[in-house]
Amino acid sequence: MKMSLQKWVEYGWLRSHKSSNKEIADLLRIIDRDLQDAAGEISSDWRFGIAYNAALKLCTILLYAEGYRPEKNLQHYRTIQSLPVILGKKHEQDAKYLDTCRSKRNVAEYDYVGGVTEEDVSELIGYVNELRGEVLRWLNDRHPEML
Repeated sequence: MKMSLQKWVEYGWLRSHKSSNKEIADLLRIIDRDLQDAAGEISSDWRFGIAYNAALKLCTILLYAEGYRPEKNLQHYRTIQSLPVILGKKHEQDAKYLDTCRSKRNVAEYDYVGGVTEEDVSELIGYVNELRGEVLRWLNDRHPEML
């Protein structure tokens, strides 16, 4: 059975949300700031967390543009898992990758220092840049009023 966002509402995972082009523009500015900051001269752990935040905001844009927002319980997880539901099955591996990043970020933020490598940071920043382009194309095609 193909999962739909409406089913997620029925399960209590999402609720309706009326977004605006200002809200989307503000999220895009956060993403741009985070990508710039993630390239800065701070620890790999923090750079990874900042890049992860940018990825999460891209997934948030997808949900908001479709008229939803996640409930508080498992908010990051649900936001990430919406990626293939909205952009298509080809993004299932991307959702798995971002969920791995979510776990790695949590360890770096709450458990111990040094769990993130420079390669992890570079890979995530590269991925976020690609996803940013795809989300902008999707917005232009599906929700041009949001741009």
